[in-house]
Amino acid sequence: MDLERARRNMVEQQIRPWEVLDQGVLDLLYEVKREEFVPQVYRSLAFADLEIPLGHGQSMWTPKLEARVLQELAPVSTDKVLEVGTGSGYFAALLSRRAAHVHSVEIVPEFKTAAERKLAGRGFTNVSLEIGDAARGWPRHAPYDVIVVTGSLPFLPQAFLDGLAPGGRLFAVVGDAPVMQARLYTCVAPAACRHAVLFETSLARLMNVQEPERFVF
Repeated sequence: MDLERARRNMVEQQIRPWEVLDQGVLDLLYEVKREEFVPQVYRSLAFADLEIPLGHGQSMWTPKLEARVLQELAPVSTDKVLEVGTGSGYFAALLSRRAAHVHSVEIVPEFKTAAERKLAGRGFTNVSLEIGDAARGWPRHAPYDVIVVTGSLPFLPQAFLDGLAPGGRLFAVVGDAPVMQARLYTCVAPAACRHAVLFETSLARLMNVQEPERFVF
């Protein structure tokens, strides 16, 4: 398999057409090797436009979603980032190349162990991985300049917004299948946030997420 050709095709045929035009983001997709974070059994699919299974009902995002979210969050070199759901560790790696530090919280111990090994072995020294349940926020290192929630939520708990610094950005997929909203929240002032709907999608639920009470007729 010609990895570099496959990577180039991924960028040109999947990612650019999805409105990802930030050259810094595109360059990063060549720099951070996605295939090194994909489970070995799926390595030949590392650049395919699909969600790659990780186990425990979780999957890697598609390449175009990873790139689009990175572009929308626009992390800069002074940002402190919270990632909820480490998964493979690949998105934490992308974030770490743009931000000052990434705090990534994972509820599945084996995901955390595998991601930690891959990140440390490839020189991603500004990523801290923690085991925990961050489905209702993670105030330990708050406030954050960037928060990304990698699983879907029925609604966004206020605790996440409370953890944003002024000017901070948060990405989350909110709603119920089959159609959910990918939203970008921006903290415009203390305790004041607005959001924009970026696109519609569908993602697996964040593990241990709080479901709202639903009426049964």
